[in-house]
Amino acid sequence: MGGSGVERLISASSAEVSRRMRLQSRRDTRPEMAVRRLLHGSGLRYRLQWKVPGMSRRTIDVAFPGRRVAVFVDGCFWHGCPDHATSPKANSEWWRAKLDRNGERDRETTAHLERDGWVVLRFWEHEDPVHVAARIEAVVRAAR
Repeated sequence: MGGSGVERLISASSAEVSRRMRLQSRRDTRPEMAVRRLLHGSGLRYRLQWKVPGMSRRTIDVAFPGRRVAVFVDGCFWHGCPDHATSPKANSEWWRAKLDRNGERDRETTAHLERDGWVVLRFWEHEDPVHVAARIEAVVRAAR
C-alpha cells in the first residue's frame, strides 16, 4: 500500500470530519440522560463515567460499583448497531477500520468486566428508555 493509502487509514478524510468527530458528545447523550433520569426517579444512585478497573482509559457510562453492574448506552453509528449502523462512503476503508475497532474495544471491555465479576448491560441509543431503565433496575435490585 502506498503512502496515500496508509494516510487514509490513520486519519479522517478531512479537517472538517475531524472537527465534527471531536464535537461528538461522548457522555451525557440524550438517550443516556433519559435513562439516567428514570433510574434516579426510581431511587437508584449510580456513578457516571466510572473507570473500568484495570483499564484506566475506558469508562462505564453508568456504574453501580457496589453491585458490580456496568451499563453502556451505545450509539448506533459509533458502535455498529445491526439495525441502524451506516457506512460512510468517503474514506470508507478508514471508517470501516475505525468502527470495527470500536466494536472490538466494546467486546474487550465487556469480557474484562465479566471476568472481574461485573454484570454488563449494553443498550442501543434507539431503545425505549423506559424499557432500558426497567431492565437496569431489575438487575441492580436483584444484585443486592
